[in-house]
Amino acid sequence: MKTLSLIVGATFSLFATAAFAAPVTVKSCNRDVTFDAAPSRAISNDVNLTEMMLVLKLQDRMVGYTGVSGWKTLDEKIRDGVKELPELSPKYPTKEVLLGADADFYFAGWNYGMKVGGDVTPETLQPLGIKVYELTESCVHIMNKAKPTMDDMFVDLLNLGKIFRVEDRAEALVAGYRKELAEIVEGVGPIDRPARVFVYDSGEEKPFTSGEYGIPTAMIEAAGGKNIMDDVEKSWTEVSWEPVIERNPEVVVIVNYGEVTAEQKIAFMKTNPAFKNVDAVKNDRFVVLDYVEATPGPRNIGAIARLAKAFHPRNM
Repeated sequence: MKTLSLIVGATFSLFATAAFAAPVTVKSCNRDVTFDAAPSRAISNDVNLTEMMLVLKLQDRMVGYTGVSGWKTLDEKIRDGVKELPELSPKYPTKEVLLGADADFYFAGWNYGMKVGGDVTPETLQPLGIKVYELTESCVHIMNKAKPTMDDMFVDLLNLGKIFRVEDRAEALVAGYRKELAEIVEGVGPIDRPARVFVYDSGEEKPFTSGEYGIPTAMIEAAGGKNIMDDVEKSWTEVSWEPVIERNPEVVVIVNYGEVTAEQKIAFMKTNPAFKNVDAVKNDRFVVLDYVEATPGPRNIGAIARLAKAFHPRNM
């Protein structure tokens, strides 16, 4: 009886394993990507995508990450999560870097580790046995896409959950984020009009900012604001200062990363006579978001709460 029990148990275990490993297919930009089994040697690019992996507790499925130290630094939260993992490339990785790590999965995006027409793309990696999942916000670089909402980030987490067979974990996480977001929106309540907001990423001669298709537009709208550059049909792009001044933002959101600090960016706007009549400058209304908060990832929800308080302090 004991032998029979062991045989039955082993058979059940085999069936359970087979079911667990059943192929799953997810939509990645304009592609359907099928995973016969969960990746076991994954690589993520950039801090925000890496944090999506961390929040789903996928460190043990990763062999490293790329694209951080070349531009940014890891804060304590992320550094603790990846302390056992190597940074394989300080900027965008080459095919050789990914092959050298024996990767079977690359989580990246267009302008988040891949460039259109570049050496590392889903098409160039497929023959090497490396499957790619693309960050949803970035899909606008290769296809027509609707204006982003926070669902774009939620979809990425849910798809990662399917790919790595941790659907329950991803669904619970997203449900929590949706609840927090609904509470923020409810807290803002009825408003006479949305606050006029400009996103200042970098640049002095010409500012680099988020346009219609960048996730900050969705974040700003959720917080009761309007991105004054939401008519620019780009995700992240360079513009001139003239329309910024003409549209007179009430709040400037500073993206904090790189060699030029947030304080220096604020000082540049405060001391430049060209901005002396801009409401945000006159009233000292600046909000600083770290790069990892202003790009798609788990920290977007907390950032939206801060934006809502800055846009509508009387309501929050």
